[in-house]
Amino acid sequence: MPASPSITSPSFTMIELVVFDMAGTTVDEDNVVYKTVRQAINAAGYSFTQEQVQSAGAGKEKSQAIRDVLALDGTEHPEDEVQAIFADFRFRLAEAYDSLEVVEQSGASDIFRELHSRGIKVVLNTGYDRPTAEKLVHKIGWTIGEEVDALVTASDVEAGRPAPDMIYLAMALTQVTNAASVAKIGDSRIDIEEGQNAKCGMALGITTGAQTESELLQSNPTAVIHHLSDLIQLVDQTSNATV
Repeated sequence: MPASPSITSPSFTMIELVVFDMAGTTVDEDNVVYKTVRQAINAAGYSFTQEQVQSAGAGKEKSQAIRDVLALDGTEHPEDEVQAIFADFRFRLAEAYDSLEVVEQSGASDIFRELHSRGIKVVLNTGYDRPTAEKLVHKIGWTIGEEVDALVTASDVEAGRPAPDMIYLAMALTQVTNAASVAKIGDSRIDIEEGQNAKCGMALGITTGAQTESELLQSNPTAVIHHLSDLIQLVDQTSNATV
């Protein structure tokens, strides 16, 4: 894992990098991942609701999401059961993505271009493994190194969210050294907590995906926005504060 970057006050640091979550934030895949998590878990003999799955599992590396959903019943579940459900989930998700029309969240490419015009780097990060994430990026038509500067996945690091490892790797890949110059945005509480644990200048929630505004606010984000376009104003406000 890259060394922990320096930390300064976000009030006096311009944003140099925005790290975006994928599903529910920049990618619109009709919430298929959490629907599939629920299908795989309940196929093993459980009856968890979609709300329970999203509340316990949103934003996490997917075997951890399964582990945390199962823990809701108050009993200890063996790791071989978790891994069997995870294998079934991966099979079901691959089938779903083969036929699903995956599109970007409204205006995502425009926001990437707008940030790049300001000299700000753009990185995608995700609780998916790399093959799944790359399949999504390809389906949408984005190219790493063009629309986005880098892609960081849960399988690229030792510890997934809410650990800061993925953000630290995103910083290393884009040569950004100060965590206070980074903004993290995602549609789940664990995205916000990941940004906070990395000491990002902004840790933002967005209501286009897994969790509601009231749920996101429980993690004390810098702000909760309702559309990706709202991000530009926040970035500009941070930049103006440094002048």
